[in-house]
Amino acid sequence: MSAADKALPCEACEPTPARLPMLGLLALACGAFITVLTECIVAGLLPAMSRDLGISEAAVGQLTTVYALGSLLTAIPLVKLTSHLPRRPLLMAAILGFALVNSAMAWTDAYALMLVSRFFGGVAAGLLWALLAGYASRMVAPQLQGRAIAVAMVGTPLAMSIGIPAGTWLSQLIGWRWVFGLMSILSVALVGWSRAALPPVPGLPARHGGSLREVLARPGLLAVYVVMLLAVLAHNVLYTYIAPFVALSGSQGTLDRLLLLFGVSSVVSIAVTGALIDRWMRALIALGMALFLLAAVAMALWPTSQAVLVGAVVVWGLGFGGAATLIQTAVARRSGQQQDLGQSLVVVGWNLAIAGGGVVGGVMLKSGGAALLPWALVGLLMVTLWVAVPAKKAWA
Repeated sequence: MSAADKALPCEACEPTPARLPMLGLLALACGAFITVLTECIVAGLLPAMSRDLGISEAAVGQLTTVYALGSLLTAIPLVKLTSHLPRRPLLMAAILGFALVNSAMAWTDAYALMLVSRFFGGVAAGLLWALLAGYASRMVAPQLQGRAIAVAMVGTPLAMSIGIPAGTWLSQLIGWRWVFGLMSILSVALVGWSRAALPPVPGLPARHGGSLREVLARPGLLAVYVVMLLAVLAHNVLYTYIAPFVALSGSQGTLDRLLLLFGVSSVVSIAVTGALIDRWMRALIALGMALFLLAAVAMALWPTSQAVLVGAVVVWGLGFGGAATLIQTAVARRSGQQQDLGQSLVVVGWNLAIAGGGVVGGVMLKSGGAALLPWALVGLLMVTLWVAVPAKKAWA
């Protein structure tokens, strides 16, 4: 692959700096933080929302499913329709969408309206995720792209380690509706920060337009997408319904601390990933999935043990925390000048897996109880390793 193919020509951009532009990259990281927090906060608020709305926990879980469907159904069409538009206004529009969606969640009592608003939240998330990695990589020189994407993606584990536990804790003090309201306020503030800190990045010239078939035909990319689909499906089968699972060991009162523990270990994972990604990408993805599998086996065999649960949550975070950075960096490297289109497929696959996790986990929860959930992870992660390890071109 030529140097021109690795980095999209960006004549209208500011010159790429020789070091990381941290203020801009941290604005992107905050965008990832708001996106993940909006998507996953339902897991921490599940019991309270179920009680206040008078619906089952499985029904509340579908608010995550429909959010994922919004991204799944609209990411690729949105990327194609907006490929020639400047990227910064698009990113700001997506963040503003989170403010509107979370405001609706804060005041409405209607479950149907919540489903609609969460769908449009997924639309905003699909657009943001399709832009994020490409935006970060275009802000820096080619040799810094992996580290720039790692910084931009740090918002994901921080949302899990700080945002979701804090939201769960705040919901006990001020109510879950105020949690959505605060996320709306944060989104508005981030729009202003993004306008000030991010450099302008133009859209894709017409001559660089591509097709999904061309993206999928690039060496190694199909394996990356398959690994992503299986790993994220495994993660969300359990994470969406983490509240009823931890109740098996009598740990429901410490859910916020367990989520904090998961997030902290994910931050460690992404820090290691960011430091080693340019030399050891294949080894990192294999090690991560192996650790995730180890955690799943432990939770499947000893679902009622508090000690095993704590250890498994740490290992789970270490294994899965760096997955998003690894996958998006692999796609950015392999898709060349079609980065946004390649990332839109990440959005589709990621959210298909989230939606599938909500559905599969909900069915398992109703039919056999929460103790069955980790067994689904064991099967999925064994296949994930079988695909990931031999795929040398995917992680080059």
